Amino acid sequence: MLSLLTVSLDGVTVEVVSSVGRFDDFATVVGPKTGIRGCWCMSYRDSTLGAQERISYMETECASEPGPGVLAYVDGQPAGWCSIAPRSTYRRLTRSRTIPRIDERDPWSAVCFVVRGGYRRRGLMHDLLDGALAHARSQGAEIVEGYPADAAGGRLDPISGYVGTVALFESHAFDRVLQTSAHSGHQPRWLMRRHL
Repeated sequence: MLSLLTVSLDGVTVEVVSSVGRFDDFATVVGPKTGIRGCWCMSYRDSTLGAQERISYMETECASEPGPGVLAYVDGQPAGWCSIAPRSTYRRLTRSRTIPRIDERDPWSAVCFVVRGGYRRRGLMHDLLDGALAHARSQGAEIVEGYPADAAGGRLDPISGYVGTVALFESHAFDRVLQTSAHSGHQPRWLMRRHL
């Protein structure tokens, strides 16, 4: 499988996390700075797992095709992450009362973005979303969904901004489908779709 998905004009590369040796890079971006407690990008997958179980789960996912997402690299250093996978693989989405399923199709869902400190405000979320779209397309996806917050011209704090913004998704040809009852950073979240 082709692991290199995109190369931006400024030399940022985006690669599938399931490529050999990528779990350590994933952990560098997503893992907590100290200890093992943290999300480990499991909030949507299975938040009932303990810290060590989350790590083991994602280590297995990162070694399996199609992988749980994509990583962005700046000058060869892991700098960002986007979780992208079929909606049906996210336990929280399959049971969500705030982000509805709108039809019987199983779109791929981009649910989480993480950009490491020192690499923010460089547009990496755009590179990550481009890479996520390329990865979903390479796996035969027909539709990609996102559930970003509508920042209404403002900025979301880094914690709330993990879902992305409506403006980010619109700049990548996603359409607003419906406003959900979910919120991030006290801002409403939209279900947005792009047909590939």
